[in-house]
Amino acid sequence: MRSLAIRGAALAALCLSAAAWAAPAACDGWPAWQTFRQRFVSGDGRVIDLGGDGSSTTSEGQSYALFFALVANDRPSFDRLLGWTRDNLAAGDLAGRLPAWHWGKRADGSWGVLDENSASDSDLWIAYSLLEAGRLWREPLYVAQGKLLALRALREETADLPGLGPTLLPGKQGFVGASGLVKLNPSYSPPQLIARLARALPDSDWPKLRQSTERVLLDTAPAGFAPDWAAYLPGKGWQPDADSGAIGSYNAIRVYLWAGILSPQTPLRAQLLRAYQPMAEWVAQQGLPPEKVDVRSGKGEGKGPAGFSAALLPFLKASGQRQALQSQQLRLQASPGSERPDAYYEHVLTLFGQGWMDGRYQFQRNGEVKPAWEGACPVSQAASR
Repeated sequence: MRSLAIRGAALAALCLSAAAWAAPAACDGWPAWQTFRQRFVSGDGRVIDLGGDGSSTTSEGQSYALFFALVANDRPSFDRLLGWTRDNLAAGDLAGRLPAWHWGKRADGSWGVLDENSASDSDLWIAYSLLEAGRLWREPLYVAQGKLLALRALREETADLPGLGPTLLPGKQGFVGASGLVKLNPSYSPPQLIARLARALPDSDWPKLRQSTERVLLDTAPAGFAPDWAAYLPGKGWQPDADSGAIGSYNAIRVYLWAGILSPQTPLRAQLLRAYQPMAEWVAQQGLPPEKVDVRSGKGEGKGPAGFSAALLPFLKASGQRQALQSQQLRLQASPGSERPDAYYEHVLTLFGQGWMDGRYQFQRNGEVKPAWEGACPVSQAASR
C-alpha cells in the first residue's frame, strides 16, 4: 500500500510539474506574435506591410493583428490596433462606416486613405475579434462594437443571389456587374467566423450565410483546388473570374487553412477535407505546395513560398498526410523567420498555421475561439490611459 501511495505521490508531483511547465507557455505572450508585432506593427497600432513600397497598411493586416493580439492575451496591443483602425480607416467611427481597405502615402506626399472601398474578410475578422475579445476579456463594449460592425457588413457587403441566397461579397462596391455577374472570393468566408456571427446575431441574416458559404467553398473547387476568385451568374452558375482566370494562389491558400483549423465537430470540416484532398495529395507527391494551380485541370506550377507551407500544416494534419506534414515542418525549420523576412503576408500565414499547430488557439464548433491562455492565465487588462 505504501509503495502505491509513494507512486501516487510521485505521479501527482509529476502532474504538478507538468502543469507548472505548461503554464508559462500559455502565459508567455506568444513570442511569435511579439516578434511579428516588433517587426510589422508601429507603436500607435498600425500594421505596416514592409513589402512593396514598404509603407502601406490594409484593413486585412489590422484585422489579423487584432486576432493575434487576442490569442496572445495582449489587450494593450489590441486596443492600439483597434484605435488606429477606427481613427484612420473608419473616420473615427467603426459603427458608422466600414473600414477603408487601403491606407498609405498619397502622390502629394500626405498620408491617408488610398482606397475607400471595404474588404469584407477584414470586416468579418474585426467584428469576430471584437466579439471574442468582449467574451474573453469580459468587456461588453467590445461585444456591442462587434455586433454593430457585423450588422453593417451584413447590410453593405452581402447580396441575396438566386440559387445561393444571402452571400458575402468581397466588399461594398464593384463586385456585382451590370449583367448580374457576381465576383466572389472563397477565402473571404472562414466558416468559423460565419458561425460565430450567426450565433451572436441569430435574428439577422447571418445564419442564412452559412449555407451560401458552404456552397461557395465546395462548388468552386471542382478538381479539389480552391480558386483565388470566382464568378457566379444566376441561372448559369459558376464561371472563371475574368481577371484572374481559374487560378488558385495567394488568396486561395487561406481556404485550406480555414478548413484545417475548423473544429473537428463541425460537419463541414469533413466535407472540405474530402473536397480538397487533391491539394493534400499534390503536396504529398511533390513535396511542396504549388505557387499557383489551375483549379479546372489541377495543373500546378511554381514553388509556393514558406508561408504556404505554414498555412497548410493544419490542413495536412487533419487530412492524415503525415509525411507531407513532416516535410513542410522541416522546410519551416530550415528557414526560421521565413525565406522572405519582410513578407508580411507570409508571416501572417505562419502565425495562423504554426500557432494552431503549437496549441496557441483552437476553434469550437460554435465558432468561438479557445486560446491557450483561457483559464490558465490572468486576463489581460486595458492599457492605462
